[in-house]
Amino acid sequence: MTTRFPDGDAESVSAWSTKPVRKMEGRVECPADAVEADSVNMERCISCGRCAPQFEPAGDVRIALLSESNRTFRQSFHIYLIDTGSCGACNTEVHALSNPVYDFNRLGIFFTSTPRHADALIVVGVLAERMHDVLIAAYDAMPEPKLVIAAGTCAISGGIIGRPVTGAVRVDVLVPGCPPSPFTILDALIKARGGR
Repeated sequence: MTTRFPDGDAESVSAWSTKPVRKMEGRVECPADAVEADSVNMERCISCGRCAPQFEPAGDVRIALLSESNRTFRQSFHIYLIDTGSCGACNTEVHALSNPVYDFNRLGIFFTSTPRHADALIVVGVLAERMHDVLIAAYDAMPEPKLVIAAGTCAISGGIIGRPVTGAVRVDVLVPGCPPSPFTILDALIKARGGR
């Protein structure tokens, strides 16, 4: 059954893909240095759950951060996925958007197999040294206007294993999570094209 999201609630969310909130006092040993006093920096969080029971997931999937959106893409929005060094988890969650549960085609959002036809680049994974030039070539091949979406902790901050993509290209949308829920990615795509 296809989700009613974004008109309805996200029916089934992996809890630890959403932002944890503090539930009780106590020291937390965070391997990603994501815990900052009473808050968790989702751009660094690797969803390991080591902050439990002091923190618990809030369940809110609308956690994407935008610096740019473009209403030009309201009618149709074509995205090109590029993996610059992921473990495969973010890749899997992005690809889930086209399955019958999320069915992002019903919202006018589509994958494209070439950056030359893309409105937005979704980048997942840390920036591996040999993928730097590939990322730049894909970005340069896209027509204007264009957006770049960094999906997942590794793409945004480098996580605990590498470099972020945010230093290599201008990033317009950050989709936190390790990996981000497909609902969070879908919400980010809707907002990136000027929706709510």
